[in-house]
Amino acid sequence: MKPTRRDMLKTLAGGAALAGCGHARRVAQAAKETAPEPSGPIPKPEPRIERFERLAYGMFIHWGLYSQLGRGEWVMNQEKIPLDEYKRLRDTFTASEFNGRTIAGIARRAGQKYATLTARHHEGFSLYDTRGLSDYDAVQSPAKRDLVAEFIEGCRAEGILPMFYHTTLDWYHPDFGANFDAYLDYLHASVELLCTQYGEIGGLWFDGNWSKADADWKEDRLYGLIRKHQPNAMIINNTGIHKMGQVGHPEIDSTTFEQGRPTPMDRRGMPKYISAEMCQTMNMHWGIATNDYNYMSPQDIIENLCACRKVGANYLLNVGPTAAGAIPDYERATLERVGQWLELHGEPIYNGKPCGVAGPGADFGLDAGGTLYLFVHHIRPGHGQQPGEAAGPGPRTFEGVDRTVSSVTWLDNGEALKFEQKAQALTVTATGFPYGTNTVVRVARVS
Repeated sequence: MKPTRRDMLKTLAGGAALAGCGHARRVAQAAKETAPEPSGPIPKPEPRIERFERLAYGMFIHWGLYSQLGRGEWVMNQEKIPLDEYKRLRDTFTASEFNGRTIAGIARRAGQKYATLTARHHEGFSLYDTRGLSDYDAVQSPAKRDLVAEFIEGCRAEGILPMFYHTTLDWYHPDFGANFDAYLDYLHASVELLCTQYGEIGGLWFDGNWSKADADWKEDRLYGLIRKHQPNAMIINNTGIHKMGQVGHPEIDSTTFEQGRPTPMDRRGMPKYISAEMCQTMNMHWGIATNDYNYMSPQDIIENLCACRKVGANYLLNVGPTAAGAIPDYERATLERVGQWLELHGEPIYNGKPCGVAGPGADFGLDAGGTLYLFVHHIRPGHGQQPGEAAGPGPRTFEGVDRTVSSVTWLDNGEALKFEQKAQALTVTATGFPYGTNTVVRVARVS
């Protein structure tokens, strides 16, 4: 991953300022007017992509040698730590508190259906047994274990679909800069190990092609070997913060939205159905950062999860284990609190699909197996609403309701709501939360 959200926000703010000038607006408008409108049918998703979209919510796990320093996953690059000094972190990497089943159990209680572990990050250290490809792996550290194997076993025991993050750039391997073709041979052989030594996996999530944007990464060969060994695996390659939602190589199964809420995908005329996934940190770093106190709350996570599902995207939320491999207490407790919300609202979150039903502001509808669910935000007056959004109890009008409605009830307590239907407009009188209750986003079932 790239360094921090703060860097990203500064860049985006600068870009927004430039775009505010009249010339930039005119250029953007001209481009919009001349761009061809997508046309044609929406392709049918392949089974692996259908499965992935139903998973809805996953755990990202960034853990490596950098975790011992506690200053984020880019610490080697950001602080310009010499390689000879940095690589000595391998000699103190014990993984003494890493337990694959414990982590998978946290994911299960959080309502997350899949987990994506950094099998190798940009630092070049592998959590798996590279079987002679490198001496820079967990087996040849004091841990003396194949930690990817333990992760896989834990996920299978807890019913979590395991996936692997794998860097494509490498700060450790000398051939990355000196002999790129030889480096790609090493990279592809590494990925082939992950595809052949651990049974069936859910997918591979790559990150780093943006570091050599003009290079020939030989993606045909890389993705071909994945399809050969793991035909049901998702293939994802992160386009980076500044290219959110960009569709890449034809074999890619999902586009990415790093640190930003996804926008709707227009799949008309696409040669293949592509899913979408937002990945996000719980604080400002992917790897653990002991002096970073800027953490999200359960409210933030619930709202982001709903924003993802509003447009049919998955939500991949990161945790940064400690140096020894344990999930920090705050992250665990926050995830499990969101899991309790999902116990009430799981059906529309996992199985719901966008159906053209839109309410005021952030409000929206999803169809799950023929049942319409309405997601209602900002029930409390003045609570975080944007200009023009509805807030507090009262009427909310949803457009695009193409069915006859006989009842509307809250999922959390079964309370029947008053409603009025005119053609495809459904106005529901949203009641306030009972004292002692606030589910952040309140969901109603329409019958």
